[in-house]
Amino acid sequence: MPVRPPLPSAADVARLAGVSRSAVSRSFTDGASVSDATRAKVMAAAAQLNYHVNHLARGISKEESRPVCLLGADLSAPFQACLLEAITRRLQEAGRMAMVINAGSDPASAREALQSTLQYRASATIVLSGTPPADLVRLCIGAGQRVILINRDDALEDVHHIRIDYRTAMRDGARMMQRAGCRRVTVVNSASGTASLMQRERMFLEEMHLLGLEAQVWRGGSTSYATGQRAAREVLAGATRPDGVFCINDLIALGFLGSARQDFRLRVPQDLCLLGFDDIPQAGWQGHDLTTFAQPFDEIAAVILRNLRQTGASCTMLPAAPVWRGTIRPFMDNNAEDCIP
Repeated sequence: MPVRPPLPSAADVARLAGVSRSAVSRSFTDGASVSDATRAKVMAAAAQLNYHVNHLARGISKEESRPVCLLGADLSAPFQACLLEAITRRLQEAGRMAMVINAGSDPASAREALQSTLQYRASATIVLSGTPPADLVRLCIGAGQRVILINRDDALEDVHHIRIDYRTAMRDGARMMQRAGCRRVTVVNSASGTASLMQRERMFLEEMHLLGLEAQVWRGGSTSYATGQRAAREVLAGATRPDGVFCINDLIALGFLGSARQDFRLRVPQDLCLLGFDDIPQAGWQGHDLTTFAQPFDEIAAVILRNLRQTGASCTMLPAAPVWRGTIRPFMDNNAEDCIP
């Protein structure tokens, strides 16, 4: 196997161009004092050697030149993929470099990954997942790093929180079920116990109770399509079959929907109303047509960019708008609220 030659350095360029090392540096610095002749020799030598400036090392002391670390887990899941796409796209448009670290679900992996953001001197760490424990986030804060938390309930100072208005969304969701005539409602959740999923469950149950309706809860498995299938096979096989189901996210809802139609031959929404959350791309596919709530991916990314330019703590609450499709029965009412189509 041939040995790969080392990357050319600024010293190599200076030697080939017959100039000083400082002249090379000035030639690659906008506005620096260097003659046209010297800059031309330096650029010619750099092109011959295929030399490129290491902007990360050069601008490490500049806030805007340092990388932004995105820390998350289960990054292949549709919700995380959509969020990651929106954030990295906006960062790139703003000329910022993103460094993605997959923490996984292993606490040791999360610890190692989050500590590495300090070694790379990231200007900020954006926590996409509820996986890293609060003491690791405090480690970044203590090191002077800006921290942005998405949908976490940590009571930490000097961080930027971005949260979703689950209360309004769950109020709308409960009313959807009520106005569709659902009286036997089940909430399907995973066993992951993350703050955002548990908030949705709790607030939906509270809003149902305020409407004089009670809902059963099924929990189990990971936050996955397979969990939705399993839930449907257990819930729909019972003696008292629900006529309305709120799945805590779209991926679970799609698994539930597939099993309801294929295993139990139920008509949706005639026999069963189904509601999801996130509005992942698959929810809008013709074979699914899932009624859900849309996560504001682009708005989250925009808030992150603003937070990167701000100091101190902040908390931004963003709405999750209802997306009406075909898995909730329509309800005709002249006095219907805005969330009713």
